[in-house]
Amino acid sequence: MTGLLAGSYGALLGLGGGVIVIPILTMFFHMPIQTAVGISLVGVIATSTGAAIVYVSEVKADLRLGMILELGTTIGAILGAVTAGYVSARALYLLYAVVVLYNAYSMYRSKEAASGQRPAASDQSAASGQRPAASDQSAASGQRPAASDQSVASGQWPVASEETGVKNIPSGLALSSLAGVMSGLLGVGGGLIKIPVMYLLMGIPLKTAVATSNFMIGVTATAGAFIYYLNGRINAAVAVPVALGVFAGALFGKWAGTKVSTTVLRKVFIFVFLYVAIQMGLKGLGQ
Repeated sequence: MTGLLAGSYGALLGLGGGVIVIPILTMFFHMPIQTAVGISLVGVIATSTGAAIVYVSEVKADLRLGMILELGTTIGAILGAVTAGYVSARALYLLYAVVVLYNAYSMYRSKEAASGQRPAASDQSAASGQRPAASDQSAASGQRPAASDQSVASGQWPVASEETGVKNIPSGLALSSLAGVMSGLLGVGGGLIKIPVMYLLMGIPLKTAVATSNFMIGVTATAGAFIYYLNGRINAAVAVPVALGVFAGALFGKWAGTKVSTTVLRKVFIFVFLYVAIQMGLKGLGQ
C-alpha cells in the first residue's frame, strides 16, 4: 500500500514519491531514516520507470534536455548519497521536514502554475501554458520546435534560441545539480527543484517539464541508490515490495490523472504534508 500510494502521487505530480515512502517507513515502521532513504530511492526508480513508459511513448518528455540536465543531477546525487553517511539522523529529520513543508507550499501555489501563468511569458502564451517561442503544433505535443537543419547537422543547441525556446541551460544545469544533492541526501526524486527550473527558468511547457522530470528522476535515484547499496543501507526484503507497489502505483497514477481532479488531490496532500512535516520536525528535535 505504501508503494501504491507513493507511485500514484509521484506519477500524478511529476515527483519521486519519496515524501510518502520515507515518513511511512520511519513513523509507522520505526525504520532508521538512513535506511528509509535508500529504500525510497529504489521506489523513485520504479516511479520513474512506470511513469516514463507512458510519457515517453506519448512523446511528452524532452529527452534531449533531460539527458543534458541529468549530467549535473547525477553528480549531485552521488555527492548527496556520500554526504548522507556523515549526517546525523536528527539533521536528516529536520531537513526532511523543511522539504515536506516546501512541497506543501509548492502545491498551494501550483494552482497558478497549472493555469500556465509564468512571469516571463506573454499573456497569450501564459494563458495556454506554452513557452512563447513554441509553435502551436510543438506545444500541443509537448515537444520543443525543431531546430534548423544547420543546428541539427552540427549537433549544436544554443543557450537561448528563438527556434528551440530553451534558455538558461547553464543555470538549469547548476540547479539540477542541487536537485541531485537533495535526492541523494533525502531519498526524493528532486522534482521539487527540477520542474520549477525547467518551467520558470528554462521556458519549458509545464506538462513537458513534469514528463521530463519523471524521465530524469529514475537516473538520479539510481546513482544515489548505488551508493546506499554499497554502504549496506538498502533492505531488499522491504525495497522489493515497495518498488513493485510504486511501479503499479505509477501506472495507476498516470491513468487516474485523466479521471481524478488533481485540485482535490493537491488539497488532500497539503494537509497530509503539514502533518508529516510536524512529526518529522519533532523527531529531529528529539521529542
